[in-house]
Amino acid sequence: MDVARAALIGQQNDRFRTTWGADFTISGRIVMTRGVADLGFTAHVAIMAAVQRFASFTEDNDPYGTRDFGIFSVMVEGQEVRLYWKIDLYDAAYQFGSDAAADPRKTRRLPTLLLPEEY
Repeated sequence: MDVARAALIGQQNDRFRTTWGADFTISGRIVMTRGVADLGFTAHVAIMAAVQRFASFTEDNDPYGTRDFGIFSVMVEGQEVRLYWKIDLYDAAYQFGSDAAADPRKTRRLPTLLLPEEY
């Protein structure tokens, strides 16, 4: 992937992630696995804040510069819970991978929140 295109996709992923989908110029849906859903409302608030603040991108965890994956932890009932978030890019109908990933008019983001054991 060329560097400029990857950087553009990374900027769009950041805008979607940091606004939790409230930037309507970057369309998408946020989903979570059953394990994350079962953590409850208080955990969901902490998870949302952690994903929005996530900025620990390195060449090791973001080799292409698309900012589409993160590992983080939140406290849930006094226990540290490790989670992943992953952004996949789909076509406008959410049926196939996007063939124009850098074009927000043709691409929908689908961040998934999951526990490592659900990967």
